[in-house]
Amino acid sequence: MTVQHSGTHQPAPIRVLIADDHALVLEMFEHFLSSRPDFEVMTAPDLDAALSVMETDGPFDLVLVDLNMPGMNGVAGLRKAMEKNDGGRTGLLTSDPSAQVISEILQMGSAGVILKTASLKDLANEIRFMAAGGRYVPVELIDQQKLKARDTKNSPLSNREMDVLGLLSEGLQNREIADTLSLAEATVKMHVKSICTKLGASNRTQAVIVARDMNFF
Repeated sequence: MTVQHSGTHQPAPIRVLIADDHALVLEMFEHFLSSRPDFEVMTAPDLDAALSVMETDGPFDLVLVDLNMPGMNGVAGLRKAMEKNDGGRTGLLTSDPSAQVISEILQMGSAGVILKTASLKDLANEIRFMAAGGRYVPVELIDQQKLKARDTKNSPLSNREMDVLGLLSEGLQNREIADTLSLAEATVKMHVKSICTKLGASNRTQAVIVARDMNFF
């Protein structure tokens, strides 16, 4: 009996390197993308480590680097990553880029921007688009000409919300926060919801990530 082969084969996975100094970010992105069969994901905790990974395992179809992690020195770090990725697509991973940063990285020829606050359901398609040669900038950045730089003095959060946020950053659960601040657990839940809304985050983990990027603590 003659066995006929269809001749079809699985396409090579999209190789992605994500560099960020926040372990929560790396864990979240790696877990989400690795669960999809068309992605192969590696991570790095800072720019130097990312450059080293590219040296040994690159180039990657897409490299995403955090704007504020150690070694970046602003967009200068993105330029280094672009050069090291040897023609592979390279973009920025951040929460609150200024209009100037967006302008600079696009002029450099980067693959664009992935927002840490964006819904994970769109992440895979955004990365596929960038890896295929597209230049992606979230529509909210274009529509709003993006947000002004913020610091703790003009934080949108109340003092009590800042207290709750600080304890969230330490990994405390709502009941533990309630005990620490002598609040009802329902009140803590209300504050957490308000924090997420004001920071444009979809959950408590993203809220902490955004707050750190904005130098709230």
